[in-house]
Amino acid sequence: MKISVIIPVYNAEKFLTQAVESALQFSEVYEVILIEDKSPDNALEICRKLAVIHDRVKLFQHPDKENHGAGPSRNLGIEKATGDFIAFLDADDYYLPNRFDAEKELFKKLNVDGVYGALGVHYYSEKAKADYYKVFGNRLTTIYKKHKPEDVFPGQLGMKGSFGLIHLDTLTIRKNALYKLDTFFKKTLRLHQDTEFLFRLSFFTNLYPGILNEPIAMRGVHENNRITKVDTRKINPATTRVMLWREVNDWAEGEAAIPDDVKIHIKRMTRSFEIAIAPFFKKWFMILKYLVTDYPSIRSGLYNINFRRDLM
Repeated sequence: MKISVIIPVYNAEKFLTQAVESALQFSEVYEVILIEDKSPDNALEICRKLAVIHDRVKLFQHPDKENHGAGPSRNLGIEKATGDFIAFLDADDYYLPNRFDAEKELFKKLNVDGVYGALGVHYYSEKAKADYYKVFGNRLTTIYKKHKPEDVFPGQLGMKGSFGLIHLDTLTIRKNALYKLDTFFKKTLRLHQDTEFLFRLSFFTNLYPGILNEPIAMRGVHENNRITKVDTRKINPATTRVMLWREVNDWAEGEAAIPDDVKIHIKRMTRSFEIAIAPFFKKWFMILKYLVTDYPSIRSGLYNINFRRDLM
């Protein structure tokens, strides 16, 4: 295996060296690609030092050297990658020694496009733990049990009950399988672009479970995580998620191969989040409208927003 590990770098100078070294511990890692995204801290200098010290570390920036976000940075990394397999890692997270144990066996089968595993949680400070333990606890981010590849797409969408989620840090994908997608990460989403990508990827490719009962990588939780601010409601999660589901809905409407019941579910999820962020009077107008025209949108939407902790 020749694995290219892609790390978007933004505002993570304290954690970057650990992330890179956690990837370099594996002989299967052919290269670590750093995409420096005009970070406001000293991350660029750290990237340069790591590229000098380690032959397998390669540093790139966007052509205009401006900030483009995690999605376009990962796209640039895929473009620059020369390995046969792609893995992703956030700059404030890190891999564990068992990261590619399952992959080494599963990828011997040609029908396996990708493999996913479980993500653990590491709190970088007592303050981070005090602030965010109620959000993440010590739970694994994972799909809760082994499923067939054809079940992963509807499961990720929330159509199979309490299913769980794939985290990008735990995904390894054949590079040539990525070209089954028209677009990699969407530039239109600044948050949840990884979730949207994983939805489409699970539709077009065969994703298999690796290690699900213990972590193969760790999520680093600190005070400056952008996604943490969403999860703790410092940013209204419904606002960011309605953007996600609108993007998914637009894609699904144009994809003839998606079954009608799946399209209806996606539309109802979109409506449910649109109701959540609507102003008071518009909210009630929408509720009354869908009570008449599409009652399941209200019923499933209220359930998903209020009770489903694992739904992005």
